[in-house]
Amino acid sequence: MHQLAEATIIALQAIWANKLRSLMTVLGNIVAVMSIVTVVSLINGMDTYVGDAIVSGVGADSFTVERTGITTTEEEIEQAWNNPRITTKEAEYIRQFSPLVSAVVARAESRGEVAYNQAMLEQATVIGVTRDYLYFSNFDVERGRMISQTEIDRYTPVVILGADVATRLFRGADPLDKTIRITGRQFRVVGVSEQRGSMGGRSQDEYVVIPLGNYQKIYGSQQSLNLMVKPKDTSLLGQAMDDAVVAMRTFRGLTPKEPNDFGVFSSGTIIDIYEQATNGIFAVLVGVVALSLVVGGIVIMNIMLMVVSERTREIGLRKALGAKRADVMAQVLTESVTLSTIGGFVGIVLGFLAAQAMASFSPLPARLELWSVVLGLVITAAVGLFFGAYPAARAARLDPIEALRQE
Repeated sequence: MHQLAEATIIALQAIWANKLRSLMTVLGNIVAVMSIVTVVSLINGMDTYVGDAIVSGVGADSFTVERTGITTTEEEIEQAWNNPRITTKEAEYIRQFSPLVSAVVARAESRGEVAYNQAMLEQATVIGVTRDYLYFSNFDVERGRMISQTEIDRYTPVVILGADVATRLFRGADPLDKTIRITGRQFRVVGVSEQRGSMGGRSQDEYVVIPLGNYQKIYGSQQSLNLMVKPKDTSLLGQAMDDAVVAMRTFRGLTPKEPNDFGVFSSGTIIDIYEQATNGIFAVLVGVVALSLVVGGIVIMNIMLMVVSERTREIGLRKALGAKRADVMAQVLTESVTLSTIGGFVGIVLGFLAAQAMASFSPLPARLELWSVVLGLVITAAVGLFFGAYPAARAARLDPIEALRQE
């Protein structure tokens, strides 16, 4: 341990004595590690951000039945739009079919003009819901109350405002019991939803919620609905999804050979697809960074060969005074590993600062994981060890007499 500490001190002194050369030597390592830390920090932040957004939109304890489902190719998209539209009849059938399902809400949404006196939002999201919406946290209110099941059944013209709609229309005034206009039709405000925040720089609170019957009076009843299905327990989510598929196929009279003409997915399904995409990007990045580290390692090896050549007399003197081949080899390797590790540490710091700077100009956060720091240091140390091995072996083989003769 004492010898290692002494070798490290000597290595640091040698690096400090040749600061510019040392910096140029590890520049490749710095850039490579900085790149991977920056991207990993942004990807980790984006994973958290997107995951939270998906769970917020779809729900962690529910799943969705849609006309199109999740499509990834143009052929799938074209085929999905030929699927029959989903109606409230399917929603009722799923609830009756599966004993594992506690609630099914049918919903539809479009853009529309929302106004109060002279204040107006031209492109607010208008959402129509059925009576089971009360069981889904996506619609929780912060002020006022929810729309009752009786009001939904009777098509009562009442509305819940998204937080930003309430702020922009009423500018601090109490919106409860006020009458607003949605595409020219009057609705009484009964509640204001909890703040959702923004995603991708776009507000998630510019919406209004009204009974589905009133929605269809405005936009017509031919639009396909989305069904949000909630199992009685989160642990039953997978089984409830299977029940929903069987229910939909039975309701539509599909034969065993016919494919589904609808889509069923949960937040986990979307997150899995997203992770597959980001894993591919990450794999490409790792390949590029690995190539950069190899180039950086070759530079370190060439510089260490030059260092060995410059210090031939010093190495010969040490061996003449009793230093063993292993001592000389350890000294060169320590210097190589120290030099490479310092480059990795500088790259980690610069990478994190770069990620924070980039995050400050976007809604995506940056999150540095401990594993990426440890991995960066271990990889750069390994690069220094691997590419320092040949110069170290060459130094250890020097004949002390021949070395001392060199000028």
